[in-house]
Amino acid sequence: MAALKRLSERFELGIISNVDDDLFAATAEHLEVPFRWVVTAEQVGSYKPSPANFRAALARIGRPASEIVHCAQSLFHDIGPAGQLGLATVWVDRRGGRPGGATPPSDAQADLTVPDLATLARLALQG
Repeated sequence: MAALKRLSERFELGIISNVDDDLFAATAEHLEVPFRWVVTAEQVGSYKPSPANFRAALARIGRPASEIVHCAQSLFHDIGPAGQLGLATVWVDRRGGRPGGATPPSDAQADLTVPDLATLARLALQG
């Protein structure tokens, strides 16, 4: 969680999650980082990759999509729909390009690909 802590020193962080409020609240305790916005599937009434989840987040954040970067592991659930709504995207490719994993395949292309959040924090905070 050190990478999230580093990122939170410069950026406002938020979550768009496919879980209910109680489950995320329990998870958030372990992340040790404050999130300014939390948008759950329970709140929206749908699951990603529905654009409704991202539209709800945009409405709550109150900033244009051009000012937001969405970082996620799932090309299918996150990178594709976020990119379609005009958000810049960062794919956290924890599998290192190896096939498989828990998400369906996708042709979505991220604006940036990193192997982990530590790399993202290093790139975002340099300079």
